[in-house]
Amino acid sequence: MSVNFCITLCQLNPTVGDISGNTAKAVVAHKRGRSVNSDFVALPEMFLTGYQTQDLVTKPAFLDSVAGGLTKLAAECADGPALGIGAPVVENGKLYNGYFVLKGGNVHALTLKRYLPNDQVFDEKRLFESGPMSGPFSLGPIRIGTPICEDSWHEDVCETMAESGAELLLIPNGSPYYSGKFDRRMNHMVSRVVETGLPLIYLNMVGGQDDQVFDGGSFVLNPGGKMVVRMPLFDEACTEVVFEQTPDGWRALEGELADHPSLAEQEYRAMVEGLRDYMRKTGFSKVILGLSGGVDSAIVATIAADALGAENVHCVMLPSEYTSQESLDDAADVAKSLGCRLDTMSISEGRAAITNTLAPMFEGLNADLTEENIQSRLRGLLLMAMSNKLGAMLLTTGNKSEVAVGYATIYGDMAGGYNPIKDLYKTRVFATCRWRNDNHSAWMKGPSGAVIPLNIIEKPPTAELRESQKDEDSLPPYDILDGILTMLMEGDASVVDCVAAGYDRETVKQVEHLLYISEYKRFQSAPGPRLTRRAFWLDRRYPIANRWRDPS
Repeated sequence: MSVNFCITLCQLNPTVGDISGNTAKAVVAHKRGRSVNSDFVALPEMFLTGYQTQDLVTKPAFLDSVAGGLTKLAAECADGPALGIGAPVVENGKLYNGYFVLKGGNVHALTLKRYLPNDQVFDEKRLFESGPMSGPFSLGPIRIGTPICEDSWHEDVCETMAESGAELLLIPNGSPYYSGKFDRRMNHMVSRVVETGLPLIYLNMVGGQDDQVFDGGSFVLNPGGKMVVRMPLFDEACTEVVFEQTPDGWRALEGELADHPSLAEQEYRAMVEGLRDYMRKTGFSKVILGLSGGVDSAIVATIAADALGAENVHCVMLPSEYTSQESLDDAADVAKSLGCRLDTMSISEGRAAITNTLAPMFEGLNADLTEENIQSRLRGLLLMAMSNKLGAMLLTTGNKSEVAVGYATIYGDMAGGYNPIKDLYKTRVFATCRWRNDNHSAWMKGPSGAVIPLNIIEKPPTAELRESQKDEDSLPPYDILDGILTMLMEGDASVVDCVAAGYDRETVKQVEHLLYISEYKRFQSAPGPRLTRRAFWLDRRYPIANRWRDPS
């Protein structure tokens, strides 16, 4: 008669700092495991505190709350299966990223994370100590090793666990999304399975946290690298995985293989979930944004409607004498298609008052960018006032291309609490609008169909801050700009590299200069969901005062 071991895998959405709420989620997961006679219920890395905690984890009072939450959790889950959960822990005066196994009201096992990621969005060496090489722990008939997240990307940790008797590897993760991340995870985990000859569980959390979106996609591999279970991307989910003891070792029985959407849908969903969770976790339910009749504000309004429902999205058109009837009509069409409220409020009277106030100071000086920025800042002032009065979070609408080269007004159109398209290049904005018009899924709260008029997507982009203005008056065409920015930022390419790729040297130098001098704007900009491996803020950190330029 074969011996089986059942594990309930729970890819859930914790909230940073909500120890009681995260504990409650863990208790519900444990009850599920107990109801189906699981032997072990597993939750992801740092689930008790949420992830990433950043410097919050160094605060003594916070760590006291964590310890209290862990004690409470152990007591509430004393009966039934063991429970695995990630949490920070202090051992001998040192702080570690730990993974606890609770059983019978006590700590049955504790693994400490050894390899601390210190690149991209991670800064764990600043916060935690590196733990020792750990061996497996026993649960009934099986010995389980738990390399924590980054540990599984280093072959020595998994090999050490296998050599010291592990029969299964369970890897709890807090792994944030970027485009193509799932395939990269898979490649590394297949390597661990091949090296150790052991079955492997990759358990990831879901949910948005500031600029990061955790996409789940947990999976189970048998020796040889065959995937036997795959959980959905972005959705909270629990599933039972049964392992059977065979003459060749433990093997997972085949389970559900959830379909994963296209990369275009993943990218769009990351923006929707990032906004949805940022709102929920900061206590907001409604948003407000300036709807200009342009493509960027149109896609932001659509993302907001899909995240929150159209009834919670308030759009405001703020025209000046430079605003075309086409823009007014396009903005109205977007709001109507989405079912959002749209108000129109002219800035002409306010602009005239500001111009008159400044006239003595500006006497004898020609009109220039200053007068253009006054319009943008007046719009920001009005939108912030409405945000304050109505209790709705103001969304900003600058895409990654504009944010990169500073084609945005600080304290103007950059004013706001969150930017859903901060890591979306302009060329990707156009593509995303077309994709959303052609696609609709159950997780979208907005309406189906072509919600963004084709005219908005196809007309030449313009800020409409002066007569007959077009973006290409100040910037290279967006396909060229995005190509250069991708090389400079994503690939850390040199000017010579860009020229060798076919770009004009003078244009490359212009873009490089704009990229560096705009750092101060990004330093003060709203957060937004990370879609690439080189998003602004934690992925890409440059000095504001910086005179270096590529001499090539």
